Amino acid sequence: MRDVSIIGIGQTKVGEHWDKSLKELATDAILAAIKDAQTDRVDSLYIGNMLSGELTGQEHLGALVSDFAGLRGVEAVKIEAACGSGAAALRIGYMAVAGELADFVLVAGVEKMTDKPGEQVTAALAMAADGDYEAQSGMSFVAINALLMQRYMYEYGVKHQDFAPFAVNAHRNAVNNPYAMFPFPVTAEDFKKSKMIADPVNLLDSSPVCDGAAAVVLCPAEAARRFSEHPVRIRASAIATDTLALHDRRDLLGLQGAALSAVKAYHQAGLGPQDMDLFEVHDAFTIMSVLSLEACGFAERGCGTRLGLEGEIAIGGRIPITTMGGLKARGHPVGATGMYQIVEVVEQLRGQAGKNQVPDARVGMAQNIGGSGATVITTILESMD
Repeated sequence: MRDVSIIGIGQTKVGEHWDKSLKELATDAILAAIKDAQTDRVDSLYIGNMLSGELTGQEHLGALVSDFAGLRGVEAVKIEAACGSGAAALRIGYMAVAGELADFVLVAGVEKMTDKPGEQVTAALAMAADGDYEAQSGMSFVAINALLMQRYMYEYGVKHQDFAPFAVNAHRNAVNNPYAMFPFPVTAEDFKKSKMIADPVNLLDSSPVCDGAAAVVLCPAEAARRFSEHPVRIRASAIATDTLALHDRRDLLGLQGAALSAVKAYHQAGLGPQDMDLFEVHDAFTIMSVLSLEACGFAERGCGTRLGLEGEIAIGGRIPITTMGGLKARGHPVGATGMYQIVEVVEQLRGQAGKNQVPDARVGMAQNIGGSGATVITTILESMD
């Protein structure tokens, strides 16, 4: 297998894009990535998306987007893995280049969610849960995460306010991200007063419904320097699964899919959690940040909230997370989220993160989660400078 590098990145601002169609959003990110890569050669296009059929009435995104983006004729398919669709598409693109099936691969994630009423979006997102039990019982993802959070608080004696630093950190970092949906700070007091959605999950525990697209261009690492001054190598790419339904899990708070995915990635990279300079965590809800940090070896079981309370997750801390705002404040256009995470890690490793730059960042990790932990893709990236 060949080493694979990222030579181009592109992204759109996350928000409510009333004037942009799904294919236009995807194309904006794709053309930006191609321009950044300084090559117009594309052998294959993989598009991460979860809800195009349900919310925009459009499937067959591979052919649709490749045509609209001026790439007619290339191999192009949509990849779906719930909220993990973006990183799942990257995984397929990585395998294509590593396996010598293609030399230049474009991977994009795109989602358009805000054109439909909230109740329809909630129902669509619930398709990533167990349809026979959770969804049929009226369980939304807010409710599912509320169950996890309630159990965590009970098991470890943690207070709801102990989760506040995760929202505060995300918003603090989003202030300096021109692509973020919510580029404004919040305080622990704001968190305390925030509207309750599904006890104990409140508004500031939760990521927003939004639109957006992000993309990267991949090529063999041996050719990367011909196209990019600051290429970034994919050091590891791993995927693992767990049960869709919470009630089927042997360890409710263990997030076994995340743990197994991370262990696979660490083994592939020959690295460990101690080697990561930053971690783009899947903070769809603050409880997921905590569970992911524990599952990936950054904190002991029941101690994840301490990383926030002690400032370890901030820029300059022991393990900076959500460095450009994360799902909470940059936004969570579900099928695109995994690709936003990758783009942001690349920015950090290139030294292009501006005021949010993690000092001397050379190795970064991103973890994209589908459902409540049923599909988990972990990617480790390394600067080639």
